[in-house]
Amino acid sequence: MSRFASTCRLLAGCALVGLTASASTAPVAAQASAPDFGFAGWLNEATFEGGELIPVEGSPPLFRQDPAYPFVPNNRDAQPTYRIADLAANPNVKQWAKDVMRKDNDEVIAGKIAYTARSSCHPAGVPGFDLFGFQPVFFLQTPKKIAVIYSGDQQIRHIYLDVPHSKTVKPSWYGESVGRYEGDTLVVDTIGLNTKTVVDNFRTPHTEKLHVVERWKLIEDGKTLEVTFTVDDPDTFEKPWTAKQRFRKADGPMTEQVCAEGNFLLFDYGVPKDDDHPDF
Repeated sequence: MSRFASTCRLLAGCALVGLTASASTAPVAAQASAPDFGFAGWLNEATFEGGELIPVEGSPPLFRQDPAYPFVPNNRDAQPTYRIADLAANPNVKQWAKDVMRKDNDEVIAGKIAYTARSSCHPAGVPGFDLFGFQPVFFLQTPKKIAVIYSGDQQIRHIYLDVPHSKTVKPSWYGESVGRYEGDTLVVDTIGLNTKTVVDNFRTPHTEKLHVVERWKLIEDGKTLEVTFTVDDPDTFEKPWTAKQRFRKADGPMTEQVCAEGNFLLFDYGVPKDDDHPDF
């Protein structure tokens, strides 16, 4: 049995989109124009460009790197550095969040390891999931649910189609996501996110009022997958803001990559430990 077939059995008999001409087309058959994200994985294009979000015209500003501390990504002929937000340049973020970020920035400048969900083997939340890079994401589409799998450590988001949000949602790492197809676009509405995650690569915090709407669409003749997401949290941001990420097709099947426990040989990135004080 293939790895994908095994994964599908764990996901309650999902249809592998693009694998066969019969079962895999079931989600698309319900709506002729609905997007079929296919069997291929999708790799975040920003991965190799420093991970910057793509701004959207008319939206409040996004955080950018503080020019006093230039950002150097991996795979450059220089020592990599961490994200340090230019706090003064973003009036859309409320003061309590800036105070948290300023303390964090000062600690990173002083030598602390900057937190990321990926390096720390934690769930990224939403929209943090859309920032994952280096390994592709895969979509398993069925008529009632879509599972989105980040192959870096097999983190899974569950998107329930054509249903309303629950009346009461207990906050969790990935919250509650409900979706629908609007023509050639998959629209995903997520609420109920806990405060253990951040919303961007600059480690911007949020409250449990965080509400994220994503719009996933194939562009450039299906060669690129684009997600436009709007972030709304009235206790953290003065106004909702919008940004984009783009993904290109990744060749090859999903591979197994474990975000290793006990990976503390060089640095402690805050990886969860199996001890008397569990992190989850």
